This record gives sequence, C-alpha cells and structure tokens, in this order.
Amino acid sequence: MERCKRSTKVLYVMTLLSGLLECMFFAGIVFGFASLVFVLKEEGYFSQLCSSSPGTNWTDIVQDCSGQDEKFALVFTIASFLNNFMVLFSGIVFDRFGTLVTRLLAINIYCIGTVLVAVSNAKLSVLLFPALSCIAVGGMLLMMTNLQVGNLFAAHRSTIITLYSGAFDSSAAVFLIIKVLHQHGITLRRSFVFLSFCSIIHIVRTALLLPHTRIPYPVPPCYTYGLSLGKNKYNVEQRMRDVLPMSNVSSGRSNAPEDETEVKESGKDLVKSFQSCVLSWFFVWNLLWLSIMQLRHFIFIGTLNPKLVRLANNDNHLVSHYTNVFSITQLCAVLCAPWNGLLLDRHKGKPRAPGATEQEADLRSSILSLFLTSLQCLLFSVCASVPSLPVQFLTFALEVINRSFIYGGNAAFINIAFPICHFGKLYGLTMSLSAVISLLQYPCLALFKGALDGDNIYADMTLSLVTMLGFIHPLYVFVHCWKLAQARKNRQPVAL
Repeated sequence: MERCKRSTKVLYVMTLLSGLLECMFFAGIVFGFASLVFVLKEEGYFSQLCSSSPGTNWTDIVQDCSGQDEKFALVFTIASFLNNFMVLFSGIVFDRFGTLVTRLLAINIYCIGTVLVAVSNAKLSVLLFPALSCIAVGGMLLMMTNLQVGNLFAAHRSTIITLYSGAFDSSAAVFLIIKVLHQHGITLRRSFVFLSFCSIIHIVRTALLLPHTRIPYPVPPCYTYGLSLGKNKYNVEQRMRDVLPMSNVSSGRSNAPEDETEVKESGKDLVKSFQSCVLSWFFVWNLLWLSIMQLRHFIFIGTLNPKLVRLANNDNHLVSHYTNVFSITQLCAVLCAPWNGLLLDRHKGKPRAPGATEQEADLRSSILSLFLTSLQCLLFSVCASVPSLPVQFLTFALEVINRSFIYGGNAAFINIAFPICHFGKLYGLTMSLSAVISLLQYPCLALFKGALDGDNIYADMTLSLVTMLGFIHPLYVFVHCWKLAQARKNRQPVAL
C-alpha cells in the first residue's frame, strides 16, 4: 500500500507540473493579442485600410489607421467570443467521451490555428480570423481538461484550479516573446511553426499523464491512469452517486432554499440534475458576475493599442514600451491566482460548525473570494478610465490580478456549488453564455472609434458603474449561507 501511494504521488505531481507548463505556454496566448498586433502592423496586415492625408502643415502627412485598428479589434472580438462560446460543446464532449477525445480534438484545432498564422501574410490578412479563433478554442479546451487535476489533491483543489487559471492568463506573455523574437530577426512564420510542432508534446502528455475518461472526486485509493491501462476504468458518475447522498442529501441539503431542492433519483441515490443546476440562482448570479467582469476586460484589451497610441501622441517607441510592460505583467498571473485558491481553501483541515456540510463550508469560504474579485474589477475599471500613461502601470497590475481571480474563482465556484459529474457542461454553458454577452464589446469598440472619436473616458466611467453589479453574487451566497446557518440553529435544541 505504501509503495502504491508513493508511485501515485509521483504520477500526480508530474501531471500537476506538466499541466501547469501546458497552461502557461499554450492555453491562453490569444489574450496577449496587444503584443501580436504590434508585430502584425509591422508586417503590414490590413495596411490597405490605412489612409494618408495632409496635416496642419503642408509638409506633414497624417496617417489614419482607424480602419486597421477596427479590423484587429474584430479579429480579437471573434476569437475571444469563440474562446468561451465553444466551451459549451466541448464541455458536453468532455462529460460524454472523457479526456482523451476532448484533448485530441483540442490539439487538432490548436494546430490548425498556428499553421494558418504561419502561412498567412499581409495579402492573406483575412486568415487571422480563423487562425486566432482556432488558437483560442483549442487553448480553452486544453485548459478545461486540466482543471480536473485539482481533484487529485483534495485539500488544495481550489488552489490548484486557480493556479491553472493564473497560468492560463500568464500564457498571454507568449505573444510578447514572439514580439521580442521578431525584433531580433525571427520571423512570425518560424515562431508559429514552432508552436505547431509543440503539439507533439500535448499528444505525449495526453497518453502518459492523463486518464482516458475523467479524474473522479474524491479520488479512490491508489487511483492511477496513463500507461497503467485497465486500472483507470473508473465510473465517475457511480462514485458521485455513492458519495453525494452521504455528504449532501443526508446532511440536510434537501431542506436548503429552492436552488438546492431539485434532485434526480437513481435507485436509492440522489444526484442533483443538470437542469436544476442551470435554473438555480447560484448559476444565474455566477453567470452575471463572470459576464460583466469579462466584458470589461475584453474591451480593455481590444482598445489597449489604439488607447496607448493616443496617450503617447503616436510615439511608436513609447507605445512599444507600454505594450511590453503590459505583456510582462501577464506573467505575474500565475503568482497572483493561487492567492485566490488559498482564500477558497483556507477552511480545509479546520473543524466545521456542528451540522454544517462540506459544501456549506466551501460556499462560506467563497464569499470573501467573490467579493474581493468584484472589488478588484471596480478598481481596475476606474484606473483604466484615467487618461494618463503613468496610471496605466497600476491599471496593468490590477488587470492581471483581477483576471487571475475571475477565471479561477469561476471554475472553483462551479466545482463547489454543483455536482462534479456536471462540471464540464456547467462550465461550458457558463463560458458560452458569457461569450454571447461579450459580443457587446464590438459595438462598444465601434462607438469609441466613431461617436467618441477614440476618447472613451465616458464609456469607461459607465463600464465602471456596470461592474458594481458584480457584488450581487457574493451578497447572494452570503445570504444563502446565513439562511442555512439559521435553519440549522433553529433545529438544534436550546441549551438551558
């Protein structure tokens, strides 16, 4: 038994570290688009949309590239939309067919995207639309299959989920590396050909360090996978039916408010249905919380390059410097995200209140995380509204901290509030619906460049007010936990 535990521990650690590297260097690189835009402009992508006109002095020539900026914004809008929207279908695939099929699909989509960028050029600028979209979708698929690794480390599950989300955000710095390499003579084509060949690494990791189906929670003793074929045939749904009745239904969750009452009966076991999860207030407020903050970040990233150009008075060197600073700060996401996980896991190992379930303790612990994430987004939005270049250093810092908290907190909350057997579908549905809302960024970007002539301070202030709606989610969870505590207290006999 001891030998078995040692071998599985080594396997789990290798899975954790390899997944961390995969998320950090591949999964979310599309969000480093501001650095890639700088390279694409130098390569002449969509340059035909720029026009020249005489300035105030007849010797000056003013170049208007607003059409080019709008086209790049559209590329990012579509890519970021599909990055989230397609997670619904991939979540269904993941829950139905397991890790192996989902990852093979992800690797193929990702490789198609990198190859399309490699073969593109200024004359084939239109290839950026399918290319960036494929990279975004494939990267999110890889990310989703890695989130289950947290199940291997029960006491630190939320910490690992948020760590992976931070690594996903940090991968945005990959486009900064490509930008620096381009400035030193490495062509865009060579960089993306290299990313294409890295698909071999993903295939090897899929075969050796991940299960064919899914990682169950809780993990049974000596659970193994990878090359140990035949030993990883484990029915996750059956495990959920064995565990949930003891940990949730029999402990009083069936007497919870309306979003906790709908369950599906299978023999003597009770498992909450997917429909009841979707119709619960937990799902609705979490979706609103994610969508508002995500929209704010997407608008910021989509307008960053033209905003820096305007604030720097068209100083290309200064724009490059601030773009580099922004991309470097993305690397810090992997350092910021685990703090959110520690907030979520801070109650682990401590005695619970009499009669309290593990899920109730997890929900109570999530309140502070959700509140701090909403507060960070509000502060970030306010700083982004200030038309000053030096203030943008603070904006960059708040942006990377908040993004690392948002996605890790979203995945962790879904893991906490709903059955693990529905995680893929619920995570996918949440990301897909939030993607639909994120489409509002394109009319916002058009408004900034049109009616507001690039000066979006009033729009930024409006968005800052909208982000305050995010505080509804932690407030609802707090009220829910308070009601559970009151109900439990009323059922207890009064001490004389």
